Amino acid sequence: MAALVAAEAAAPPGPTEASETAEAAELSRALSRLLPGLEADSKLSRRRALEALQRAIEAAWPKEPAADPAAAAAAFQGPWARLLLPRLLRCLADPAEGCRALAAHLLGLGLRRAARPRDALPRLLPALAARLAGPESERGRPPEACEELRLALVQLLSLAVHLGGAALAPHLDDAVRVLRCTLLDPFAAVRRESSECAASLARATPDHFHMQSESLIGPLMQSASHQHWKVRVAVIEATGVVIQFGSAKSVDDVLPHLAQRLFDDVPQVRQAVTRVVGGWLLELRDRYSFLHKLIPLLLSSLEDEMPEIALVATSLWEKAGLQWQRENEDDLKDKLDFASPPPAHHPSPENRPGLGCRELVFRNLSKILPAICHDITDWVAGTRVKAAQLLAVLLLHAEEHITQHLEVILRTLQRGCADDDRAVVSSCTRSAELVGVFVSPEVFLKLTLPALKKSPSPSGLLVFASIVRGCPREALRPHLNIIATELARPHICQGSENRLYGEHLLLCVQTLVSVCPGDCRGCSLQLMEVLVTIEALSGATGLGDKVQETMDALAAAQDMDSSQDLYREHAGPLMEWLAASHLDWTVHSAELLQFTVLLAHAGPALGEVLPHLVAVLRSCLQPARDPQMRLRLFSSLSQLLLSAQQTVDSQGHFHHYLDTVTKDILVPNLQWHAGRTAAAIRTAAVSCLWALISSDVLTEEQIRKVQETLMPQILTSLEEDSQMTRLISCRIMTTFLKTSGGAADPDKLIGIYPELLKRLDDVSHEVRLAAASSLVTWLACVRNDDGKSYYQSHIQFLYRELLVYLDDPDGSVQDAVLEVLKAGSALFPELLARETEAVVHKHRSPALCQQLLQHLQALPPTQ
Repeated sequence: MAALVAAEAAAPPGPTEASETAEAAELSRALSRLLPGLEADSKLSRRRALEALQRAIEAAWPKEPAADPAAAAAAFQGPWARLLLPRLLRCLADPAEGCRALAAHLLGLGLRRAARPRDALPRLLPALAARLAGPESERGRPPEACEELRLALVQLLSLAVHLGGAALAPHLDDAVRVLRCTLLDPFAAVRRESSECAASLARATPDHFHMQSESLIGPLMQSASHQHWKVRVAVIEATGVVIQFGSAKSVDDVLPHLAQRLFDDVPQVRQAVTRVVGGWLLELRDRYSFLHKLIPLLLSSLEDEMPEIALVATSLWEKAGLQWQRENEDDLKDKLDFASPPPAHHPSPENRPGLGCRELVFRNLSKILPAICHDITDWVAGTRVKAAQLLAVLLLHAEEHITQHLEVILRTLQRGCADDDRAVVSSCTRSAELVGVFVSPEVFLKLTLPALKKSPSPSGLLVFASIVRGCPREALRPHLNIIATELARPHICQGSENRLYGEHLLLCVQTLVSVCPGDCRGCSLQLMEVLVTIEALSGATGLGDKVQETMDALAAAQDMDSSQDLYREHAGPLMEWLAASHLDWTVHSAELLQFTVLLAHAGPALGEVLPHLVAVLRSCLQPARDPQMRLRLFSSLSQLLLSAQQTVDSQGHFHHYLDTVTKDILVPNLQWHAGRTAAAIRTAAVSCLWALISSDVLTEEQIRKVQETLMPQILTSLEEDSQMTRLISCRIMTTFLKTSGGAADPDKLIGIYPELLKRLDDVSHEVRLAAASSLVTWLACVRNDDGKSYYQSHIQFLYRELLVYLDDPDGSVQDAVLEVLKAGSALFPELLARETEAVVHKHRSPALCQQLLQHLQALPPTQ
């Protein structure tokens, strides 16, 4: 080596060259003294030699600011290339890890200081490939075992790419071979550095990189789901550059992985995807071939939960639209010269997408929609949410052009609105509103109404309600009657008892009322039919309050005070509508439920439709009809009769139908028939009678007429197995006796007390007390005059029986019986006194007998 240096110094140089040569020669001599140490057997000696080389290189570099770096680099080039580079490359395989690390550091130092670093590439790249991409690396064991050293070698490769530039083209094979391995390195930092190196390599060799780019896609995509988010970001950014400068054939392989990263929990990863896709839309050479695949990815980011990502996506999307607009200016000339204003009911006219953006979506919508239809039913909830959000964004861009895809869109929305995820349903309803904004009612009604007729469903109703909500009032007004009529048809309004179905059907009515509040008068009856049906079928699910609110809103829209005004206006047609089918009713009939709702809520309006009401009740409450239905109707009738003045007798005409109610309705149902159901019906009929006579709508004369008709049945019902029936019958008997007073027929009156007396032995405490109260009233009916002798034997029998109960174990019964005896004592006081004295010694306690006797003594003497 000394001879070589001397030979170089013997040539006659110029002044500057002589100086450079002298510096190079001096460096060569310094290096030559240190290089033999690299061949030492001792690890420590080799390390010391490398450290000495580092000091020599650093000492050879000028420290003065005024020095010429180019001259120093030129002086360093020769010794670096001839002496240092080959030996340092061999040191990369040194058994000692520390020596290999120093060699890698010195190689980087030499590349930075050499005048022509590209000259080192032919030897450097194969050496790096040998250390990073040997045969072992294919089996997951790279030749370089130390992960920090692998990172240093990849950084050395990045430095070579940065300094070598286009000169790296002949060595692409080695560089790509290295990156294919290091992109899958177990060390996350190596993967990240490799991704950045791949991007640098693509930029450095744009004319040749496309021939090798496809081989990097596989490793990059395997690292796209790495557990470290910084690695994922680096991989995504590198993928963008690799595709940009490589082969566009790889776009199809990459897009599924990028789409998956849009679901990443880390915002930086989603932002990287957004920037990469937006960059492709602006700069990818073959972007027109992939517009229908790139647009959905970028538009998905417009709905990102992070405002920063949505802002970046919006900016890139606007740039892409403007660029496409400029590139297709001739094709868009008419639309640019005669720009149409936003639709009148555009949800955000101030933020309306530009023409280029709208055209991009419109021209690619037919290719995008099938994928959305598929993804909106995906088993992964996140995919469904993204698809639903994207559909809303697309429709906002497509505007009136969605008409030609309406059938597919409606089918997709119906599937989305049936989803369990609220986010999916929310986005789909927003999309449906956009359909209402941009599509004429003449068009969407031709598709939505037949679909509801064919297969009514909660999701179909929700889509329809959302479309109507988005429709302008002026456009919807001519179709209100058609819509209301269809909703009121039985196969739709009676489609299901499911709560969700009822909610969405109610939403349809609410939407019609809110969109066209002043125009609902013409279809008010049909809407009332729907509301009555909803409450009838969904009453148990708690929709009653919402139905009532909707009725109030419908009344307010027609300048009415309350829903009662609605019932007053429509009670007649509603009753006729329901009465048309009453001959076929059973307990399961929807019409029966509707009828009971009408009875419960119509209030004073029922007094105006009394003929129809009584006719329906008379027909449906015959013994031959469904027993369960009769029970339900009796329950509703009882509620009406309890408030008769505010319901059936609001017009004061109920007394005209009293005979029909008693003879044709109550009498047949009070007849005894075997079975529990028949007994329940008799209880219901007795309850109705009690409600009727205690409602204050009947005069005493009318009550007496009822008594003449129903007394036999009431006496029979005192023997019923049902405690409730017996109790109510006792109370009815009390009312009958009070009304008849002293005008009662003696023979009929005598026939009553034995039945009441039996009830003093009843198992029910309440019935016993009620029977005692009835006996008090019965005794009051016996006139205390010359005719009372007709009753003497019966009164004596009654005294004897009552005195037995005066010693009853139940103190309250004793007190009640004492009151009965006191009430009847004025009729035959001497007789009662004798009977009492005869049994007083038999009672467990004579106190009550003594009290009764004292009462008798205080009575005025009879004449």
